[in-house]
Amino acid sequence: MVHRCSGAAAVVCAVMYGLAYLFLPRVLHFPDDLDSALTFWAGAILFIVLWVMVGIGLVSRGRRLSAQDIRGSAYGPPSPRIAVYAAFLQNTLEQATVTILLLLAVLLLLRGEAMPFVGASVILFAVGRVAFLRGYPGGAGTRAFGMALTALPSVVAFVVAAGSVIARVLR
Repeated sequence: MVHRCSGAAAVVCAVMYGLAYLFLPRVLHFPDDLDSALTFWAGAILFIVLWVMVGIGLVSRGRRLSAQDIRGSAYGPPSPRIAVYAAFLQNTLEQATVTILLLLAVLLLLRGEAMPFVGASVILFAVGRVAFLRGYPGGAGTRAFGMALTALPSVVAFVVAAGSVIARVLR
């Protein structure tokens, strides 16, 4: 099930990127200068940081409502009541860190032509986080789609950024 769900996520990513490159440049202007790239990145990461804030809110609220968890993580592992939220927050922090840095790298290297990719990646991150959280209680198979939908854009961004650097060095 993990492989099937991850494959489905890869198809969704490919379709989303294709649609972003076909349609977004028709309705939006993507400038090629550094200021525009950094401004676009700053706006995009707000929607990624939002998911970290959602995770923090879920854990915080869960701790306040749980006598077992109210003292905080320093005093023991999370109770079953907040364990999924704590795992969601941890994974979201990890994914957000990698995504934010790689999207910056892609935008700095490719500027305007990377903007549709960044826009699609932010949407995929959000949908991936929702699917991951909803699927988490069911185990690896049910959270695989969300995990892959969140992680695959970072893998693609790494490959694109590394390829761009290598192409520049070999010129």
